[in-house]
Amino acid sequence: MTVTRRWEFAGRDGAVAARSWRHPEPRYLAVLVHGYGEHLGRYEHVARALLDHGATVVGVDHAGHGLSAGERVLVADFEDRVADVHSLVEDARADHRDLPVVVIGHSMGGMIATRYAQLHGEGIAALVLSGPVLGRWEALEAMRGLDEIPDVPIDPSTLSRDPQVGRAYADDPLVWHGPFKKVTVEAWARCLDAITRHGSLGALPTLWVHGEDDRLVPYEGTAVGIEAVRGTDLTERRHAEARHEVFNETNSDEVLAEVTAFVDRVLSAPAR
Repeated sequence: MTVTRRWEFAGRDGAVAARSWRHPEPRYLAVLVHGYGEHLGRYEHVARALLDHGATVVGVDHAGHGLSAGERVLVADFEDRVADVHSLVEDARADHRDLPVVVIGHSMGGMIATRYAQLHGEGIAALVLSGPVLGRWEALEAMRGLDEIPDVPIDPSTLSRDPQVGRAYADDPLVWHGPFKKVTVEAWARCLDAITRHGSLGALPTLWVHGEDDRLVPYEGTAVGIEAVRGTDLTERRHAEARHEVFNETNSDEVLAEVTAFVDRVLSAPAR
């Protein structure tokens, strides 16, 4: 029987809301790292797929997101978000010390997950990146050049070909529908630069999944960042016509099957 737990812990910028889906006999620990302006509640179906695959799943709402404390979408330093994820992983591993850890990050969460892997890669078995913000993001560069960022919300139609995904996003009170904040934009640029300067992920098995019709985080810009961190074990999956949220796309079952097949390959391989 699945046991779901919710709790809070003291993060770098206040109370962080955490959640777990506990498998009775887990094969691995999956850590979900959500994207900008959203929250972990949008990943229920991802958690269930991983749970069915034999994982205990954990994740947080980043500070300033979802049910966590903090000014909405304000990030002064993304290293603090990385530290919060590390606190979550350390807490989860207290009960599962011998389980391999797979970190799965989407969009902004893909950036956070990549930085986490650079700093704590010795403690994880694999990294999965979904439409990650890495390398060159033209939207960020444009916002950095503005004195005042306009109050233009993310277009829900850019998330998925499934219109229900966009409607649910637009109607979700825990999703941030306001403008980007200058402090966050500058912190984002610093984090991207730190990731690029740090460089290769080494031998860490990494799966990169991206929609070819991703208009929020275009493939070409992310590819620049992937080249900067590319290690010796990178698997790339591009999905024709898919938009930004490949886990919420019309072929999400196919995408999640790619993730679980990748995890199976990693778990069956000899220890690094």
